[in-house]
Amino acid sequence: MNLTHRLCGLYSGTAKALERGLAFWLPGLLARFVFAATLWLYFLNSALTKVGPGLAGFFMVRDSAYYQIALPAVEAASGDISQVPFFWHLVVYLGTYAEFLLPLMVVLGVLTRLAALGMAIFIAVQTVVDITVHQVGPETIGALFDRFPDAVILDQRLLWLFPLAYLVIHGPGLISVDGLAGRILCRR
Repeated sequence: MNLTHRLCGLYSGTAKALERGLAFWLPGLLARFVFAATLWLYFLNSALTKVGPGLAGFFMVRDSAYYQIALPAVEAASGDISQVPFFWHLVVYLGTYAEFLLPLMVVLGVLTRLAALGMAIFIAVQTVVDITVHQVGPETIGALFDRFPDAVILDQRLLWLFPLAYLVIHGPGLISVDGLAGRILCRR
């Protein structure tokens, strides 16, 4: 056997050993870590702008949430939140509390596939609202396959979606609430 074959065999064997040893716990943990390190506080702070201060305030959605989420409905009601149709109240309340709950579920690995899918949908809706309602400009939207990797909408949000897509497809890994629950339930 020549040197090339030995090196290929060594590389292949090492890669397979790493995959066997790490594949069950590390990638899901890393995807959740990346989400936590880069986006959890972003979504938490955004959600906090939509509720009142303190523990009691957590259960009161501010008018500002309507301006952030349902601006066309608020404008159609001449700025009177009480005149906004029920559907938009539902959207604002669900969107506000989803912004608290879904990121936490992703980070902890609780119903991870469902939470990650919910976050991906949340980001898609957020993007549509930013573009259509808040009417951000082309420099903020950016373009894919250009030489500028810093557009707030397309470049950043595509990177936001990658760990979520990984979690939807592969799950959170063994080091998660889902992984722990699976091990406990499988023993019974």
